[in-house]
Amino acid sequence: MTPTSRVPAVLAVLAALALGAAPAAAAVPAAAAAAPAAVEPPPAAAATQVSWGVRPADTVHGAERPNFAYSLPPGGTLTDAIVLTNKGDAPLALDVYAADGFLTPDGTLDLLEAGEQSTALGAWVEVASPQVVVEPGASVEVPFTLTVPADAQPGDYAAGVVSTLLVENAAGVSVDRRLGSRMHVRVGGDLAPALLVSGVDVDYRAGANPVVPGSATVTFTVTNTGNARIAPAEEVEVAGLLGLGGVRAAAVDVPELIPGASVERSVVVDGVWPLVRATASVALGGTVVALPGATDAAAAPGVPGVVASGADWAVPWVALAVLALLVALVVLRVRARRRRTVRRQRELDDAVAAALAARGATP
Repeated sequence: MTPTSRVPAVLAVLAALALGAAPAAAAVPAAAAAAPAAVEPPPAAAATQVSWGVRPADTVHGAERPNFAYSLPPGGTLTDAIVLTNKGDAPLALDVYAADGFLTPDGTLDLLEAGEQSTALGAWVEVASPQVVVEPGASVEVPFTLTVPADAQPGDYAAGVVSTLLVENAAGVSVDRRLGSRMHVRVGGDLAPALLVSGVDVDYRAGANPVVPGSATVTFTVTNTGNARIAPAEEVEVAGLLGLGGVRAAAVDVPELIPGASVERSVVVDGVWPLVRATASVALGGTVVALPGATDAAAAPGVPGVVASGADWAVPWVALAVLALLVALVVLRVRARRRRTVRRQRELDDAVAAALAARGATP
């Protein structure tokens, strides 16, 4: 896990937090990151490739953990620690802090930056040493205390413990590199998992060939409106008028959702016939995510299923145009036949009239 100035800031931190492993250090523009390190980094740190790692310490809460995960009652407290390891060849002066977690639009867990105020789990964590210096090849264990407020609402909370380093890259631009480990806490009480599907939009596209079905792009938003972390499971189906010709979509990648989080997803459903109206139905359910080592997974409440729908016109314009052309040809042919019939009848009537007139004129 070696951070470099070429690694995009957000992606490195997001991937590490989502996977729960010790991530690679991320570069964040200094203008976007507040609270630079209080301990000035040694000059060598700016001139060399910095590299460090973080992991949860081996404590009474577990060993070789991918991240921090706890179950506590309101008012509960505990102590734990994070380990910072300097893999470079110069001392590192690091800031250490905790921050609330949130879900990015692509469904990855990220953390508030140092200058942003945490209001939930990030604010419940007090780091014993907010600034530390780690010598080359050495590791430093930084303890922290987690105290859940007595009036905290039951449910799941997400945050992370982060180490940061402000350095100057080869272009002379200051960047704030962040490296952290995520934290999940379940506050005791009644779990009330709930999901909402909204904004279902259908965009139907017919094929140029009238005898081949088209496709429908279904876009929808999933929101965790409950107080539990949920792994959603969805089913998307598109059908024509009166439910005819239903086609089910392939699985949609909807990530785990922390309470209050929303993600927008789109799926293309192929093989949809243009049966006047294409109606998409999105059925959503899921399971409550169990914390590592939890023994009450079977007792977790089920996630109530929800259904939402949207529609778009699926008029077979090509087929209708072909049909209209055929009808027009038939009408023109019938009219031409009628005109010929009328003309022949008129010619016959004229011939009869002429014959009668010739016979009356004969003495």
